[in-house]
This record gives sequence, C-alpha cells and structure tokens, in this order.
Amino acid sequence: MDKKNKWLAFVIMMVGLLSCNNKDKVGKQLVIANTLAVDREELASIPYREFLKVYNIHSAPKRFKLVDEKGKEYAYQLEKKGSDSIVNVLIWIAIPANSEVRLHAVSGEPAAVTAKTFARYVPERYDDFAWENDRIAFRMYGKALEGRPDDAQGLDIWAKRTEKLVVDEWYKTGDYHKDHGGGLDYYSVGMTLGAGDIAPYAADKIIYSKHYRKHEVLDNGPLRTTFRLSYEPWQVNDRVVSLTKTITLDAGSQLNRVELLYHFEGGGKLPLVAGIVLRQEEGGKIIKNLSKGIAAYWEPPHGEDGTLGIAVLGQTDLPEITENEGQLLAHFSAIADQPLVYYNGGAWDKAGKIHNANEWEQYLTSYKEKVNNPLSISIK
Repeated sequence: MDKKNKWLAFVIMMVGLLSCNNKDKVGKQLVIANTLAVDREELASIPYREFLKVYNIHSAPKRFKLVDEKGKEYAYQLEKKGSDSIVNVLIWIAIPANSEVRLHAVSGEPAAVTAKTFARYVPERYDDFAWENDRIAFRMYGKALEGRPDDAQGLDIWAKRTEKLVVDEWYKTGDYHKDHGGGLDYYSVGMTLGAGDIAPYAADKIIYSKHYRKHEVLDNGPLRTTFRLSYEPWQVNDRVVSLTKTITLDAGSQLNRVELLYHFEGGGKLPLVAGIVLRQEEGGKIIKNLSKGIAAYWEPPHGEDGTLGIAVLGQTDLPEITENEGQLLAHFSAIADQPLVYYNGGAWDKAGKIHNANEWEQYLTSYKEKVNNPLSISIK
C-alpha cells in the first residue's frame, strides 16, 4: 500500500472512531410521544433511575442539557418529592398531535429556567398558605384565621393575567383586591368549600375540618410545585378522621392535582364532596358531566372584574353531582389510608386564554383526556 492509500485508510479509520465516540456520547435516545390528535404543551416525567439507564451512566453529570436532534434545548426540573435524592426528571415539552420528540443529554451548563410555579407559608397573613403558576393562584387558610370575623373555610382563587409570579408582591403590598394590571383577588369563599376544596359529607351536611395545621414544601419550581398540608383529627359522625393533602401545580395548568389520604378506623368508605360556591347573581352556568368526571361553574360576571370559571375534575367518572348549602357538590368516597386523587382550579376570562363557559368545558374535557393518556416515554 502506497503512502497515499495508507493516509486515506488512516483518515477513514479516524472518522469511524470519532463517529463511534459521538454515538457513545449521545447514548440512547429518550423518545417522548403524543398519541392524541391534539397539540400538547406540558411536563413529561421520567423516573431518574430510568433516566440514568438512557445514558448508560452510573450517575448523571452534575450539569447537563437536554437537546433534540436539531440541537434545541429543553427546560427541565429535577423533582425530589421532599427527599434528598432525585426522583424524576421533569421535561417541559411542546409536542404536536400524533408526533414524537427525541432527546439526548450533553454535558454543559443548561439555560436558566424562569420560575413558573411557587408556593410558600404566609405567617404575616394569619397563616395563609399560597401557591401559583404562570396562569392562576390559590391559597388555603391557616390556624390564625380561625374565629376571626373575616374567617373563611375553603379554597381561595386569585385571578391572574400575567405569567409573572405575584404571591410575594401581592402580600408585600397588601393591595391585591384591586386590579393594577396583573390581576386581583375578588373571589368570595366565606364558610364554603370555595373553589373546589373537599370535605366529608353525612346526612346531607358538609362536615368541615379546622384549617390546616402543618405544611411541608416538597418541590418548589421552577416547573412544578408540590406541597403537603396536614389537618388535625375531627369528628365525622361516629368516626374520628384525619387528613393530609398533597397538592401539585404544574406550569401552564389551570388545575391543581390533589392527592388525599384520609385515616379513620372501622373500615368502609367515607363519603366526601368537593364543592364550588354558587353565586346568587344571574348569568352563571353550571356544567355537569358524570362520565367525564366534570363538575364546573362559569360564574356570573363580577362587574369590571370579569368572570371566573371554577372546576372539580374526578380522576375517573363521578357517581353523583348535586346542589346543597349553596354549592355545586361533586361526590367522592375515600377508603382509609388509600390515596384518592382529584383536580380543582379555575380560569379567568381576562387572562385571555378561556373566555366563556363553552371554552371552559372544552378545556376540562381536553385536560381529562390528557390525564387518561399521558405522554408516552420510551428509550431507543
């Protein structure tokens, strides 16, 4: 073999080696597929142990980027669920109908991710616990509010029309009952379940607990926030019942995922209702769909403040939807020490995403379809 051919063979060999090395660096691909005939923009979750298998490494690089085949970078969050270890990798992804995206990891500093979810305990406002995302905000009331003239019982909702996080700012100024361009709190909860809170139900009566007693933030953004609220035991007929609620809010979502864990003795089921307070003004629309698990309300307009849509969504169908104590009630039942999941939340017409009752019902129907058909994740 002459020098020219030897050099050519050497070049070919080096190209082959470099190509193999690049394949090793890319490793197996993470394939995220949308099997529905609608576009989706949401979080995809992959267990961290599986994530490590994808890239054939014993431990992930300290800093890495997730990119597709064109080099586009995807934002992610390492979810810990209150532990010291990573449990899931949450990937923010926009994916067209009936399509898939293939991702791989490369070492390097990822682009900064703007926080889109947030929660905190608010001791300066009677033990409130408040949380929000880029669409909507909520709060639950704490012990210090009990017995005051302004006491309230259920879930409060704040109308937002900004993607910015507002909880800290609004509490700092205390001026959040007037819209200064980003939204306001005009929702009236009173001694009701408010915007979809839940309670035991016996003899056609809602059996309210006291306000939450303990809080624990498990993850706090930037793309998903999860926290847990604990309630001291209370009497429900002949049962003593205690409860923990684990609430998760993702970026881009109008609804919370609420996981309930009731503890009580004696076996059997504990009847529950998740409620939405109904307004006395004319013009509201009630939405009931047992098979889709939807109990929702498009409120009457509140003057210049606009209109809120409120919803309760069952993970499966709902056995019954009734009206009592001035509230729309979605019926559930709990088994002791077994998790029960449902969804609650709302939308404001002035936010420009959902404008009327029909659009609200369409959103909830689509949301339920996505819950039942999560993004498919595979390794190739």
